[in-house]
Parts: sequence; structure tokens; C-alpha cells
Amino acid sequence: MNRRIRTLIVDDEPLARRGLELRLADQPDVEVVGQAGDGLSAMKAVSALEPDLMFLDVQMPGLDGFGTLRAIPAPQMPLVVFVTAYDHYAIRAFESSAVDYLLKPVDDSRLHQALFRVREQLGKREAQAHCEQLLRLLGDLSGKPALTLEEALQGAGERRLGVGDRISIRDGQRTVRVELASVRWVDAAGDYMCIHTDAETFVLRATMRELEARLDPRQFPRVHRSTLVNAARVSALRPHLNGEQFLTLDCGHEIKLSRSYRDRLELLK
Repeated sequence: MNRRIRTLIVDDEPLARRGLELRLADQPDVEVVGQAGDGLSAMKAVSALEPDLMFLDVQMPGLDGFGTLRAIPAPQMPLVVFVTAYDHYAIRAFESSAVDYLLKPVDDSRLHQALFRVREQLGKREAQAHCEQLLRLLGDLSGKPALTLEEALQGAGERRLGVGDRISIRDGQRTVRVELASVRWVDAAGDYMCIHTDAETFVLRATMRELEARLDPRQFPRVHRSTLVNAARVSALRPHLNGEQFLTLDCGHEIKLSRSYRDRLELLK
């Protein structure tokens, strides 16, 4: 494999970050492009650095590893190797979605195995499948069964929905009505999607095509093959490489606008 694997290390312990960096220095195809000590910094680093791979500590104060995943838009999601001191987290993460997991203290042989899996994934270009697995994991961790699109839009008929409408979200044993105005963006992968609101992230069983057909395209334009955005929440546009751009939301998140959806810019002006 000739390409360099651009890698981000996320851990709240500086010594743990340094130790992993030193071990990765022995891998000629791995380039550590950044480090982060908390979830918020990790989210910003993913947006700015566009890493191929992220070593992500599960237990961090404030925004933990899983909360960090919820905050990263799907088009920017790198491959993820979880790092944890707790075996039950590691097994669940690995079985559900991660490329691999590492238990602290990190063993050299396990690190090499994880990198082998990463190289396989990158070689097969299975980023979309990986993202779908991560969305499924977030749904499992929430402890909330995912609604189908029909359940979420119950009573809405066939009309297009906009920011003045609400959708139903199951929250444990109850179902709450979420205002679409509070939605920042929606990620999708396969039959799962994450609806990111001001308060939290919800998981829904539906395809992007199904949801896009029910939302007003002027208010919720599609800006990437896996992303819808609330146009009212876009505050700025930032040029990027290869004709792509980033949309900056009023909450500070950045969403990639791909070249094939540049015509949607007119909807955001």
C-alpha cells in the first residue's frame, strides 16, 4: 500500500497519546497529522485535518468517545479504532462497528493487527459500510429502539415537511415530538440515519432517499450523498479542495458540500 494513512490520536491522557504516537512512528505508511485531548477538539480536528483513521479513547471527561462520534458529520467520519481501559466497552464496540479496538495498555501485536485491519478497509474503500456500522452502534448505545420513517412521520400524510413541523422520536418508553427547526443536519448510511438536533442525536431507520422525499428541499437541501442540512442553520460557506466547500452551521459544526450538489447553493443564499 503506497498511500499514507493520515491519523488522528484522541485521548485525554497526554502520556497515552505520546506513547501511541511513538509506536506509530515505526509504521512507514502511517502519518500522525494531529492529536486531541477531548471530544470537542477531536471534532474540530476531523473537520480541519480530514484524517483517514482515528484512534479514539472511549472514556474521556465531558464529551466521551461515543459522544464525539455523534458530533462528527458522516461524510467526514474516518475509520475508527477504539482505545479503552474497559473490556466490556471494547468488545461491544468491536462487535458492533469499530475497525478494531485496543485495550490499555496497548500491546504492540494488537496494534499491528488493528493497522492490518485498517489497511484492508482502506484498500476495499468500505468507508460507507463503516459509517453505517457506526450509526448502528450509536443507536444501540442510546438504548432507544429506532423508529421507522412511517412511525416518525405518523399523522403527517404525504405533504412535504418544513421547519414549522415536528417529527416523532422514541425516547425510551415514551415518544417525543421534535421540532424540525431544532434539527441541524441529518446523516445517513444504508438503512440508518442520525438526526442531529440542538439537544441530542436520534437514530432513525430510513434511507436518505425516503426522508429527502418527505422534507421541503428548500429548507432541507441535500448537500452530500449522505447528508441533508437545515438551510436556516447555515451561517457561512468556506472554500475547500477540488471545488468542494464547507458549510458552517450556527452551532459551529462544518458540513461538506460536495461538488455534485453545488447547485443546492442557490437554496442556501
